[in-house]
Amino acid sequence: MEHNHKLCPAMDATLCTRLSTSCNKMKTGLNDAVSKSKVGTYFKLEARKSSFTNELRAATATFLTMAYIITVNATIIADSGVTCSVADCSAPVNQTASPDCVVKPNDGYQKCLDGAKSDLVVATIVASMIGSFAMGIFANLPFGLAPGMGPNAYLAYNLVGFHGSGTISYETSMAIVLVEGCLFLAIAAFGLRAKIARLIPHPVRLACAAGIGLFIAFTGLQVHQGVGLIGPNPSSLVTLTACSITNPVTGECIGGKMQSPTFWLGSIGFLITCYGLIKEIKGSMIYGIVFVTLISWFRGTSVTYFPDSSMGDSKFNYLKKVVDFHKIKSTAGAISFTNFNRSDVWIALATLLYVDVLATTGTLYTMAEIGGFVDETGSFEGEYVAYMVDAGSTIVGSTLGVSPIATYIESSAGIREGGRTGLTAVIIGFYFLLSLFFTPLLASVPPWAIGPSLVIVGVMMMKVVKDINWADMKEAVPAFMTMLLMPLTYSIANGIIGGVGLYIALNLYDYVVSFVRWTVKMRKMVVKEHNQVSVDPSIQLV
Repeated sequence: MEHNHKLCPAMDATLCTRLSTSCNKMKTGLNDAVSKSKVGTYFKLEARKSSFTNELRAATATFLTMAYIITVNATIIADSGVTCSVADCSAPVNQTASPDCVVKPNDGYQKCLDGAKSDLVVATIVASMIGSFAMGIFANLPFGLAPGMGPNAYLAYNLVGFHGSGTISYETSMAIVLVEGCLFLAIAAFGLRAKIARLIPHPVRLACAAGIGLFIAFTGLQVHQGVGLIGPNPSSLVTLTACSITNPVTGECIGGKMQSPTFWLGSIGFLITCYGLIKEIKGSMIYGIVFVTLISWFRGTSVTYFPDSSMGDSKFNYLKKVVDFHKIKSTAGAISFTNFNRSDVWIALATLLYVDVLATTGTLYTMAEIGGFVDETGSFEGEYVAYMVDAGSTIVGSTLGVSPIATYIESSAGIREGGRTGLTAVIIGFYFLLSLFFTPLLASVPPWAIGPSLVIVGVMMMKVVKDINWADMKEAVPAFMTMLLMPLTYSIANGIIGGVGLYIALNLYDYVVSFVRWTVKMRKMVVKEHNQVSVDPSIQLV
C-alpha cells in the first residue's frame, strides 16, 4: 500500500491499484491473444518465451538507437554530389558555368544537392524498411537493417569523392554495390561466407572496424561534413579550426579560430549524446541530433541552417511542409556499367565485398550471442536465411541509390529489452515506414548536428582494439598501420591493402621456413615409401 502511495501521491492508493491491475490484465490479454494467433504462431512467440509487448518495446528501443542513420547516411552520400554536375550550376546571363562551380558556393548546384539529399533520405528509409521486414518475416530474427556506416563513407569520399572529385562516378559506384550484393548473395547461398572471411589475417580484420571508426570520426570533425573542428592547413595539412570565417571553397581558416557558433552548438549536442550513453538512455544519439537541429532551425541567429538568402528561403519553405511524401527522382536506377572494366573499380568491388562479408558475419554472430540464439555447434536458427536477406537488401539498396545494407549492432538494444523473434524486426520496419512521411524534417538536419554522431559511431567501433594482441609485433604492426592509413590516406582500401601487405611481409620468414620443413618432410616420406617398395619380397619384377 505504501508503495502505491509513492507511485500515485495525488491519487487514492486503492484506485491506483485497480488501474494497475486493469492495465496488467489488458496487457496479459493482448499478449495471449497475439501469441495464440497466426502471427504469434508464425513468429514462435511462445516457443521463444516472448510476447507482443516485449517485441514492441524491443523494436522501439532498436529504432531509436539506429534512426540516426536516416539523416546521417543521406548527408554522407550527398557529399559525393550524387548525380549533380556542372550542368546544374547557376551561371551569369549569357555565360556558362565554370567547372569549379561544384566546389564553390553555387545556388543551382546546391539546389540539386538538396533534392538529391531528400531522395537519399527516402532511399535510406525504404531500403531499411524492406531489409528489416525481410529479416523479420524470412529469418525470424530481431535484427534491424540499414545502410552500413563505413561503406557509405568509402563510397562517398573514396570512390566518387567530395562533389564528384573522385575517379568513379556515382552511377558506376551504384553498379559496384549491385554486383557486390549479387556476389555476397552467391557466397551466402553456397555457404562460402566463413571461408572468405578467413582469407584476411585476424589482426587486420579486427583493425578494420577500428580504422573505419577513425575514418568516420575524422569525417565528422571536418569543416564541410561535420562540426568544423578540423580544417586544411598548407604547412601541416590539417589543423585546428572551428573558425567563424572560412574559405567557402577550401574550408581554410580565415579568422576567428575556435569561435565558430555552429561548432560550439554541435559540441553541446555531442555532450548530450555522451551523457545519454553514460546513463544508458535509449535513443541518446537521436536526442543530441534533435537538440542541435531544433536550435539551428531558428532564423536570424548565428547558427541558423536557413540564412537570409534565396537558398535559405527555399530550404525553410520546404521545412514548413513538415509532412510530405517525397518521390525519389535522381538516385533510383542510377546505375551504369559503362566504365566498369577498370582496375580501381575491381579494387573497390573487392573492398566493399570484404567489408560487407566481414561486418555482417561479426554483427550477426554478436547479436545471436547476446540473444542466446547460438547452440552448442556454434550456429543459430535462421542463420542461413539472415545472410541471404542481408545480401538481397544490398541489391535492393543499390537500385534505390544507397550503399550496402548491413545488420545493425544497435539491434542489441532491442535484444536487451526482450526482443527474441522476427516480430521485432517487422515493427522496426513499420517505424521506418512512418518516418517516410516526414522527409522535410529529416532532410533539414544541418551537418554540425550530424558530425557529433559520426564521432560517437567512431568511438563505438573502437571496441575491437582490445582484442588485438599488442604484445606480438607481427600482429600489432599490421593492425596499427591498417587503422592509421584509413583516416590519413582518406581511404579504407589503402588501410586494408597496407595491413595485409605488412602482415605477409612480417610473416614471410615463417612461411618460407614452414614450406622448407614441409618439403623436407614430404621428401623423407617419398624416400621411405620408395625404400619399402624396393625391399618388399612379394613384389616380383617381370
